[in-house]
Amino acid sequence: MDGFQAYGAGKAGGAFDPLTFIRQPQTVVRTLCWLFSIVILGCVANEGYVNRPEEVEPYCIFNRNQNACNYAIAMGTLGFLCSAAFLALDVYFPQISGVKDRKKAVMADIGVSALWSLIWFVGFCFLANQWQVSKREDNPLNEGADAARAAIVFSFFSIFTWVLQSLLAIYRFKLGADTAIFNQDYVDPNPQEPQEAPFAEE
Repeated sequence: MDGFQAYGAGKAGGAFDPLTFIRQPQTVVRTLCWLFSIVILGCVANEGYVNRPEEVEPYCIFNRNQNACNYAIAMGTLGFLCSAAFLALDVYFPQISGVKDRKKAVMADIGVSALWSLIWFVGFCFLANQWQVSKREDNPLNEGADAARAAIVFSFFSIFTWVLQSLLAIYRFKLGADTAIFNQDYVDPNPQEPQEAPFAEE
């Protein structure tokens, strides 16, 4: 039973191998999701607010629409936390002994990744639209333009990283557990012939 696999991981209790963990596809993709969230959050939070020369109060660079910046910051923050949480779950996943618990974790990964794909798609469309209709007179010095474009580009990239993460989770879910195969191939090394019950004397 040394080759037992349940939802892409071996038996619980094995030693944690950092190199193997880092090389896993879901770890690489989830790290990209985490990094993209940091980039978007940093771009909008640091350079996403500008003001006209005659104004003091800064406004969102995306068409002076505060909702656009708030949405981007919320996406970046929650995406960062969610990616970090699932990275921690990936580290702990091989230690989960129950097959049903592993199944629940993989199903949660599928649902959350699919949801984030939709959230980033909406965010990309929203930010791109607001940037397209932004007025030049609102930002005559063109401050923060590169940061705004970077936020839009990495929002676009985030769609595909979360879709890929969802597909990897679906693949792990289809792998399932090979306990059924194990049970079918298992042969008792010490077979015992059934013993006949003695006849009772009348």
